[in-house]
Amino acid sequence: MHIPDGYLSPQTCAAAYAVAVPTLAVASRRVSAVLRTKQVPLLAMFAAVSFLVMMFNVPIPDGTTAHAVGAAIIAIVLGPWAAVIAVSVALLFQALLFGDGGVLAYGANVVNMAILMPFVGYAGYRLIAGRSALTATRRVVAAGLAGFVGINAAGLATAIELGIQPDLFHTAAGAPLYSPYHLSQSIPAMALAHVIVAGPVEAVLTAGVFGYLVRANPSALAATHPGLSGEPSSSSTPSRAPGLLSPARVAVGFVVLLAALSPLGLLAPGGAFGENAPDDLPLADLGLDAIPAGMERYAGFWSHTLLGDYGFADGQNATLAYWVCAVLGIAIVGIAVYAAGRLFVWTTRGRSGRTPVQVHS
Repeated sequence: MHIPDGYLSPQTCAAAYAVAVPTLAVASRRVSAVLRTKQVPLLAMFAAVSFLVMMFNVPIPDGTTAHAVGAAIIAIVLGPWAAVIAVSVALLFQALLFGDGGVLAYGANVVNMAILMPFVGYAGYRLIAGRSALTATRRVVAAGLAGFVGINAAGLATAIELGIQPDLFHTAAGAPLYSPYHLSQSIPAMALAHVIVAGPVEAVLTAGVFGYLVRANPSALAATHPGLSGEPSSSSTPSRAPGLLSPARVAVGFVVLLAALSPLGLLAPGGAFGENAPDDLPLADLGLDAIPAGMERYAGFWSHTLLGDYGFADGQNATLAYWVCAVLGIAIVGIAVYAAGRLFVWTTRGRSGRTPVQVHS
């Protein structure tokens, strides 16, 4: 779902930035108003997990790939504005350090995965969960469906952004300047990838994490479930998981497991609608004689990646390189979001002189 540079026109990229930048500014203010000190590590952990799950690209027929994002579960636990910050940071370092998604297209990727997905997912969760008890099975189902709907909304937005390019931006002879795929091609390809693969994966991830938190650490849900997470009930109130299944240990174990399995992402070479290079386009199948001029011009816009395509410069030791990228990404994204969270809390305390009051997102 990451859109590389060259697939969108500069005008489209500018329009996406015009949406993303003010939304990020609002998100920072909203998160500052509600984030508490004890939630900062959780936000950082979620951001690192989002980075990791986006490394698991699964190849799909018709030349695309699919991956989970994790935006919906962040929105459900900490609110959609917190998800905007967490996923945006993960996307930023993926683009700058690893070449996963473009720098010019960063605004579009933020709009799709860090804004649209968490807000659509959170709205779907609220609608389906209704006023049910925190421990109700309905809420777990609602979380899973929220993940499914959210990621498919993001996939549809990506397909539309790519699919309108040939009609809006082309040469006098009609040759596309950027993405050569029309809506009739981009929408079915993205729908196949996300309805069949990414959607179910996102649903399982979202429902699983939510279900665990309800039983092990319901207080973590207080930000988005005021009046529910603390309901006293001897028969229904979940208890904290003791010993080896404590939330902190499970979270660390989950991240370590994802990092260990990260080389599975090497199974997906990328595709026409994902992270591939323009040279891989099936020009003959598209009726083209050459790579679209705008795509070729902007594809190499950012050439300062530390580990481009999650690999070493010499192309050797691909599995080791993927592990290095996973560990490095966890550290950078986690530290960046943790530092931002601490800054948000410190700034809010500086203005009010007290710990920020938690409000409903």
